[in-house]
Amino acid sequence: MLQLKCTTSNCQHNLKGHCNAGIISVNDKGICESKMKRAGGMLEQTFKELEASDEFLSDAPNLIQCKADCVFNKDNKCHADSIMLSDKMLNVKCVSRMKK
Repeated sequence: MLQLKCTTSNCQHNLKGHCNAGIISVNDKGICESKMKRAGGMLEQTFKELEASDEFLSDAPNLIQCKADCVFNKDNKCHADSIMLSDKMLNVKCVSRMKK
């Protein structure tokens, strides 16, 4: 995985669009199951992002486990060069998913 962009507005792992979860799990519907809501919600995330230095932002996670029907899914692992996760109505979803 070369690049991961996460635009969720309330996740413990997200900081300035970078995910520091280490392992991300995406279910068969393309929903990110690794999302953990912050105790202070979106307001806390805003403050964390203001305090964060760009030098300490982590790169893409080591592994993205994926169960979705997608051209990038090989043996339940994502092999895309880059993916984007984004807020939807009730969850965070992989918007880079391409059905076979």
